[in-house]
Amino acid sequence: MVHWRIIAVLGFGVFCVSTSAVFVRLALAASGTAGPEFSLVVAAMRLMMASLVLLPTWWRFQPRAHAAGTLLLSAGAGVLLAIHFATWITSLSYTSIAASTTLVTTNPVWVALLAWLWLGERPSPSVVLGIGITLVGGAIIGWEPDAIGDNPLLGNGLALVGAWTFSLYFLLGQQVQQRGLSVGQHSAIAFTTAALVLLPLPLLVGTPYRGYPLAVYGWIAMMALVPQLMGYTALNWAVRHLSATLVTLAILMEPVGASLLGYAVFGEVPGIRVLIGAVVVLCGAAIAAGIRTPG
Repeated sequence: MVHWRIIAVLGFGVFCVSTSAVFVRLALAASGTAGPEFSLVVAAMRLMMASLVLLPTWWRFQPRAHAAGTLLLSAGAGVLLAIHFATWITSLSYTSIAASTTLVTTNPVWVALLAWLWLGERPSPSVVLGIGITLVGGAIIGWEPDAIGDNPLLGNGLALVGAWTFSLYFLLGQQVQQRGLSVGQHSAIAFTTAALVLLPLPLLVGTPYRGYPLAVYGWIAMMALVPQLMGYTALNWAVRHLSATLVTLAILMEPVGASLLGYAVFGEVPGIRVLIGAVVVLCGAAIAAGIRTPG
């Protein structure tokens, strides 16, 4: 059975990433700006700050100890992470927290399909059952007849692209860690690559990094610390001990926490559907928690 400490780290990681949407909205509100241009600033600065914290990892890193293919896969994961953050953070300018976080955490479907097609890992009946239950719960949470946001269709589409790219990021992360990269080494390479990809984009569209209220930079720093460094490091560690499908299945609890935080901070009333969906998601996660994992 899965050790309780692994589950505890996984749960901590999920909680940390659940704060991300709220920090994004707080940064948007503090700036008085919305739209894809400022979202690129948020995404780039979040990853730059996280990369700077990981600088000590680079000092101890010896690239020659690892195959070039492994390092390229880790860098490729960073490119996917950049696309994930650019699309998902932008989606929060157009749709509700509940809908955005629900769609961006549909990873288990895509991970299971990719793992089957790419790695030949056919999902077990228990995994399929857990995915089915949690996706039903996620659909209940995300379905809003009176949609919140300026352009929910665009926002929901961007969140879905974020889910696809994050699923690929996770699978690549699992591969490079199985090839010998540590969690810290992979995080340093992926975060730095993502930051370098995103860094010039705001300037290319004429959006500066300076001139915003101090609170904006404070909320971005919180994004880098809590969901990025603490959350993603915990999830990267968990995926080394669990299957990628199980980890991404647990991440489906993120919409529950994000929706509750959205209500507490912004007064976004999730309604009875979120409460029902939360119960369904947690039931699916409980079923998945009892799955024996390989290795």
